[in-house]
Order: sequence, then C-alpha cells, then structure tokens
Amino acid sequence: MRFDVITLFPELFAPFLVCGVTRRAYEAGLVEVRLWNPRDFASGNYRRVDDRPFGGGPGMVLMAEPLTLCLESVWAERAVSGAAAVPTVLFSPVGQVLNHADVERWSASSGAVLICGRYEGLDQRFIDTFVDHQISLGDFVLSGGEIAAMALLDAVARLQPGVLNDEGSHQMDSFNLALDGLLDCPHYTRPEAWRDQLVPQALMSGNHAHIERWRREQRLALSQRQRPELIQQARLAGHLSASDEAFLADLIENPERDA
Repeated sequence: MRFDVITLFPELFAPFLVCGVTRRAYEAGLVEVRLWNPRDFASGNYRRVDDRPFGGGPGMVLMAEPLTLCLESVWAERAVSGAAAVPTVLFSPVGQVLNHADVERWSASSGAVLICGRYEGLDQRFIDTFVDHQISLGDFVLSGGEIAAMALLDAVARLQPGVLNDEGSHQMDSFNLALDGLLDCPHYTRPEAWRDQLVPQALMSGNHAHIERWRREQRLALSQRQRPELIQQARLAGHLSASDEAFLADLIENPERDA
C-alpha cells in the first residue's frame, strides 16, 4: 500500500520512518510513504501558500490552488507508477474520530492521499472539491495534521505481516475483537517483587485457566471503570458470558473491590 502525504513540514516525517518496530514496514515496502510539499507548487518569489481569511478573524488559511496543483501532481505520479486510485483524507477536528476498526480497514487498503492541515485550516472550496474523508484523533486541536498522519501510519504499519516480532501480538491489543473490543489487562515482568509491590498471585499460579479468567476480569473491570461504553458494545454484540455479567454486577455493587 502507498500513502502520499501532503505537508508543509515533510522533515517531521524523516525520523519517524526510520525508528521503532514499524520501520520494518517502510523498509520492506509493505507501507510506502511519499512526501509532498504544497509550497513546491506555489507561485511567486515567496512560494506563498496561505492568506488572510475573508470576513476577518485571526490566523491564516491555506489557499486552494497550491494544494490542488500538489494533489494533481500526486495523482499523475501515482498513475505513471501504476499505483491504485485512492481516497483523499484530511486530518481535521471536524472529522470522524479514528478507531481500531478504521485502522484495520486502512491496513487492508491500497492506501490514501493524506493532507496535513495547518494554521486556521484549508480553503473550504478545496475540501468540498477533493476531500473524501476527514479524520480526527479526538476532541482537541493540534497545530497541524502531521502528528495525526503519523498516528495513522504507525497504527497501519504495525498490522502488516512480519512487522511485529510476534505475529499474534496485535490481536491482544485493546479494542481488538480477539478481546471482544475491551481494553487490555495489566502486564507484569521481572522482578516478582518491586519496591514492595508484588506481581498478582494469579499470574504466578501456573494454572492457565485461572490466569485467563484473571485477565478476563481485569479487562472487564478496566473497561467498566475507564470506558464503560465498551462494555455496552460488547454486551450488545453478545460477547459477554453469564460469568462476565455476574462479575460486572458485583463490581458495580462493590466498586472498590480488587478485580
């Protein structure tokens, strides 16, 4: 798959693409990333890409023409290289909040053109004409779309075959259907005792059924306390057993209990 990233700051991506476990996805060509700067398509001595907003107000707005010329160049280069036609995505506070199901869909796609906004945003006429999807990371505002683009690329890259050391490790991540969409449980490693804190005895028992039940209850408890809507979604999907429901009922009745 191939992602073409339109950004005024392509240099931000250089260290991201060569660090960490996901670099394997980029080095192996499982996820190809190409960077495009709309300033290269702006006219005039100063290569200006923004201007004041009509109607007044603070900040500057990215102009439609440099973005359009840049996007058309992306399309032309993709066509010459034989890359598949893909949607155009804008990272924006008004977009749909990215979730695990979205990441899984993108990880199985041919990629996308990712547009990283800056300043007060983009000329709405460009958005209306070219943008197919808008994505947000949550109810807050970033200085630009670059961090959001990196988040999507990282999430997609780690789902590619051979990227993680353990092929099945991502299946045990929070929100994965293998966990019924719940949050993951706590994890512990050596030493067994650390600053007067011990590893839970259930994990030291050697009883795999007991360990799995402990982990299940931890996932249920953490999801109930931190993200109760995930419990409701799992319930509606029929993922909760009678013992799960009994545990949750007891947890609600005794919220201070140790799961």
